[in-house]
Amino acid sequence: MAQHQSDRGDDARTGARSPQHALDHEAEELSIAVMTASRLFVAISARALARTDDSLTLPQLRALVVLNTCGPVKLVVLAGTLGVNPSTALRMVSRLEALDLVDRRTNPANRREVVLSLTPAGHELVGRVLTHRRAEIRTLVQRLPAEERAVLVPALHALTAAAGEMAVDAHDNVRADRGVVDDPLDPAAPPEA
Repeated sequence: MAQHQSDRGDDARTGARSPQHALDHEAEELSIAVMTASRLFVAISARALARTDDSLTLPQLRALVVLNTCGPVKLVVLAGTLGVNPSTALRMVSRLEALDLVDRRTNPANRREVVLSLTPAGHELVGRVLTHRRAEIRTLVQRLPAEERAVLVPALHALTAAAGEMAVDAHDNVRADRGVVDDPLDPAAPPEA
């Protein structure tokens, strides 16, 4: 009788797992762990936002964080960074503008474009939310034994490095799209390359 593999990738005769099956199993376990951690960080962000301003949503906070990180940004680039269409981004910005968190102006270099920036109240709100979030994460990390903390940082760096182009760095993406406007009131000031 010919030797054949089961659907799981095990050797039917010995019951041993193939190297590919072990790798697939490990990748699945890691995927589940990362997804669980991701849900934890979303929950931490939601709690930090609720402590600061319970009228805002997490997508609105994300828009504020992008504007806080990147400075003045074109509406179309904000929409792309958030993964929404420009009309959705415009509705979000209108709500944030009504709350005096975002300033929206016409780009003097191209009157068809809208340039967005945070107001002082927007910067202050983002700072408070990030402070709450950082404090909760710090408390959580301090609960870990020292040897687990020691391996966590390199593991997270390795995960980010493995993502390569998939990693989302809003600041770099916006600059690459040339969506950052250094001074929306001075069209002669070119965006950084």
